[in-house]
Amino acid sequence: MLYLWIKALHIVSVVCWFAGLFYLPRLFVYHAQSEDTVSRERFAVMERKLYRGIMTPAMIATFIFGIWLIALSPGWMSQGWMHAKLTLVILLTGYHHVCGAQMKRFARGENKRSHVFFRWFNEIPVLVLLAVVILVVVKPF
Repeated sequence: MLYLWIKALHIVSVVCWFAGLFYLPRLFVYHAQSEDTVSRERFAVMERKLYRGIMTPAMIATFIFGIWLIALSPGWMSQGWMHAKLTLVILLTGYHHVCGAQMKRFARGENKRSHVFFRWFNEIPVLVLLAVVILVVVKPF
């Protein structure tokens, strides 16, 4: 029964993390398009609150519950799909931190990228999510 509770909490934290990973780059699109100071300041506040208040706590919860699940099912570590999934989680963590660095650039008024860049940048977590779900559900190797 404990396993199911931990699994449910892991899924909820993953969903919250991905919600932020989908939304923050979308805010970057709007921020890059904004032309007035009031809008730029508003987007900077929204980005900071999303990153610090939702995304980072959800990422930490995802790690805690994920590690707990692995501790309850250590046999997963001998399976290739788990190694691939953990590699993607590490890459996603890097993406999370790149988002944090970009958020700080926006806050300092130092963004050099266009809204078009951020539209493409926004697609990265979609591809990672697709791959992770396939790995976990299908377990292809």
